[in-house]
Amino acid sequence: MIGLISATAAGASARDRLATAWPDRTRVYDGPVREAVERAFAECDQLVCFLATGATVRLLAPLLADKSRDPGVVCVDEAGRYAVSLLGGHGGGANSLATEVGSTLCATPVITTATDATGIPGLDTLGLPFEGAVATVTRAMLDGAPVTLRADTVWPLPPLPPNVTAGVAGGVPTPPARPGGDDPTGPAADAAAEPSPRPADATTVPRRPLDGPNARAPQGVPTPSAPGTARPGAAVLVSDRVVPLGPADVVLRPPSLVVGVGASRGAGVDEVYGLVVDVLRDAGLSALSVGELATVDAKADEPGIVGAAAELGVPVRTYPAGVLASVDVPNPSDAPLAAVGTPSVAEAAALAAAGRGGELLVPKRKSSPHGRPAMATCAVVRRAPRGRLAVVGLGPGARDLVTPRAVAELRRASVLVGLDQYVDQIRDLLRPGTRVIESGLGREEERARTAVAEARAGHAVALIGSGDAGVYAMASPALAEAADDIEVVGVPGVTAALAAAAILGAPLGHDHVSISLSDLHTPWEVIERRVRAAAEADIVVTFYNPRSRGRDWQLPKALALLAEHRTGTTPVGVVRNASRPDGTSHLTTLARIDPTTVDMMTVVTVGNTATREIAGRMVTPRGYRWQSEGAR
Repeated sequence: MIGLISATAAGASARDRLATAWPDRTRVYDGPVREAVERAFAECDQLVCFLATGATVRLLAPLLADKSRDPGVVCVDEAGRYAVSLLGGHGGGANSLATEVGSTLCATPVITTATDATGIPGLDTLGLPFEGAVATVTRAMLDGAPVTLRADTVWPLPPLPPNVTAGVAGGVPTPPARPGGDDPTGPAADAAAEPSPRPADATTVPRRPLDGPNARAPQGVPTPSAPGTARPGAAVLVSDRVVPLGPADVVLRPPSLVVGVGASRGAGVDEVYGLVVDVLRDAGLSALSVGELATVDAKADEPGIVGAAAELGVPVRTYPAGVLASVDVPNPSDAPLAAVGTPSVAEAAALAAAGRGGELLVPKRKSSPHGRPAMATCAVVRRAPRGRLAVVGLGPGARDLVTPRAVAELRRASVLVGLDQYVDQIRDLLRPGTRVIESGLGREEERARTAVAEARAGHAVALIGSGDAGVYAMASPALAEAADDIEVVGVPGVTAALAAAAILGAPLGHDHVSISLSDLHTPWEVIERRVRAAAEADIVVTFYNPRSRGRDWQLPKALALLAEHRTGTTPVGVVRNASRPDGTSHLTTLARIDPTTVDMMTVVTVGNTATREIAGRMVTPRGYRWQSEGAR
């Protein structure tokens, strides 16, 4: 919840605007300002104070306890001109809140955090749990001091500055399992027993909070020290293993582990959670890297499993017994087959959730309550490195038509792939350290293959295209190359057809279609059939790629096909470089359009029989009422 506090009528006006915009996220605190701030500070995750910064600082000072627990605070002047991130920029989310407040109130966000100001991603903002000396390593990154990046596998991180260089993977050897702990021939998981008490050392395994992934290890959890002398320089480690940390080390915890769990009916939380804790500890694995628990559908509501997931702060994923029965596992058993219809629950569920390339790190292991049969089993699987490919539409060319989501993806990507002229348009939006792979016209398939290959290598990749990347652009060839071994995200963009339509008026007010007249990849016979169908169906048509030096007859032919079903007075809009400074547009008719004025940077929109020119604008009504009234 976001607490809102103001002291004057002017501040209350801006406060109420924000409260109206975010009714489910905010709570107004009235009364004396000092008391309001104290109550909001104790009750809310974030505060927005419509007060002077000096007054806000004095009110907050006695309340500050620890930067990891204090709420984020944004201060807005009473005129609503600036939204200042005052406290908890990263940990409290004040930096992103200041940007949101600024967007909502049309205020300028003021963010002074060094990493945000320099474009360097904060290690505590990457969406991964972390442990270690974040401030020390971040300072080294900002100062340009040498920082070593060591990773078990390549993980899709945002770009890091040039002074962060790859080194040898860090970590410690995986400890052997406890003697007898992995015996697959012991009592089945569905044997009856009472829950065992949680192991005495279970508290050394950090629990993740349920309110977000940017969590540090809880206070009181010992951080292992490096043996002997500390490693020289700062280091960023990316690992799911328990690794020794020096005074200038940070370890980021990717969600690379899946824990498969089986449990008898009535198994207690203590027994299930305690087993998971024991298994992770003995394998030298961090609980902060557990992404989810996996089990069979029949155990979806089993209190012990649900409770263990809550303790770890992760979701539970379930699978039908038939799916798990088809997974090849090293330790099948007759007991779960009889109980729930699959010879394996823990191993099969973990392997199913991990997907292709998952590595079974810990085979099925049973709980070991004193004097009672085991009621729980678990297994641990490591996911194969899974990169991320964002296919980003940059819009028609104007910077203010590049969506905020597109900007966020550009800044998240460590590798950018695109046409050279598109790269030039957005180069200033990239973070320092972004690796750019650019090429010229005609190499679309090569760019698609390159982007997918980089994602398969574990990187965070942005593949850019103009307009919407899914419309005559890069999404199709990229997704034709991509399998399910990478994450693919589509970022929509404003298309050329939409940008041109906004300039012309409202030509797309009814059914409409876009057709490319380029026969380089599509036979003309197919294009002609589509144009005829649109003509006969009386659909508004926008032509992409209408004319080039080597293709000068296709547009006249397409217009002639439309003219067989529409009068010569049908409005036609011609827009070149829509939304760009050198853009042009004019409205003509089907009989008067001059195809020689059209090139590849132009889109041509032909109205239907209901389209009209009104006050110099091209308008297609939402229905055919105008047409029928005009005929009376």
